Amino acid sequence: MIRYKNIVIIGTSHIARESMEEVRKAIEDEKPGIVAIELDKKRLYALQSGQKKGKLPAIRRVGLKGFLFSLIGAWAERKLGEVVGVSPGSEMKEAIFLARKQGIKIMLIDQDIEVTLQRFSQALSWKEKWNFFVDIVKAFVLRKKEVDFDLRKVPGKKLINTMLNKVKQRYPNIYMVLIDERNLVMARNLEKIMQSHPDEKVVAVVGAGHEDGLSDLLSERGISYSFSVR
Repeated sequence: MIRYKNIVIIGTSHIARESMEEVRKAIEDEKPGIVAIELDKKRLYALQSGQKKGKLPAIRRVGLKGFLFSLIGAWAERKLGEVVGVSPGSEMKEAIFLARKQGIKIMLIDQDIEVTLQRFSQALSWKEKWNFFVDIVKAFVLRKKEVDFDLRKVPGKKLINTMLNKVKQRYPNIYMVLIDERNLVMARNLEKIMQSHPDEKVVAVVGAGHEDGLSDLLSERGISYSFSVR
């Protein structure tokens, strides 16, 4: 947990029960006026409704590669969630439930998912496609694991950085689209929230892979608040 003067950024795992508990504790302890969530309107609707409507039109809007990536990502998250008994996005649902229950404002800070998938389709290189094929073979055919950790818990900082560096080396364009660009969007949106609600405390719920990047970007943009690390 990274703490600024009026912002608490919680880095979560979307399938870890530990994340649900941390979100619950942060909202109860901090009593924020705003809960900011790493979602956009389309993902919020999908998360709450559980519906998968609009797939075919989405292919034309986001490109085939972006569409396939979204299907693979959703399938992988769902399967991992079955292993640990937690539905993907449960910590986001918990944040939304508690905010509505307590009358706290909810603000969505992520980039439109269709923009992200469109950018993914445009950025994915042939080398990254080959690396993806090789990594799939290692994972499912050779049963080779690069890292081993408890899915029920949020990975530690060191492990997160190790995994992010590996992704950045093997998939630089994917890293740029899924991490760097979205960090920038979320940092800008958090800055806008702070500027328009200077007296409100904010609890921001984001994936653990975005936590440090958001901290750095907020500092770079001249937002100098004190912080503490869990």
